Amino acid sequence: MTLNLNVRGAILVAAAIAGIVALASPARADRCDDSAKELANQVDRLKVNFRAANVVYMTHPAAKELSVACRGDKYSIELYAKGDRKPKPEFYALVGSMAAIVFTVTKDDTTTGATRCLKRMGLLRGDKVSMRYRRLNMECTRSKTEASIAITRGKDE
Repeated sequence: MTLNLNVRGAILVAAAIAGIVALASPARADRCDDSAKELANQVDRLKVNFRAANVVYMTHPAAKELSVACRGDKYSIELYAKGDRKPKPEFYALVGSMAAIVFTVTKDDTTTGATRCLKRMGLLRGDKVSMRYRRLNMECTRSKTEASIAITRGKDE
């Protein structure tokens, strides 16, 4: 009887210690969640919609679609934005400011890179342009009604 009581007591003490350790350790937020919250706080009229798998979707009046994705097979973080076929200056400014926050690069550099990528699409270069600017990989595509840009940074950078 005493052996049975001691085993129960040991299990109860171990469970209590495990519960205290679990409550005491800080909860770790994902990098995507942190980036999305920081973007929502620093960019005017940007709202976080929802999270699906490793992608956080956002909305802004200057863009049709916005998202931040984490941990792809070839990249650590990706910023995706879709707008009109001929983007307005507000779209360039939005993409530049978001990329500056996510990738910790100056806003001027990210705005210049995004503008160059989106403006290179055309008759001579086609509807899909890939370029590298300031250690960021930019891929711009367009269809008959919209243009999009995906900005990534490789895992090893």
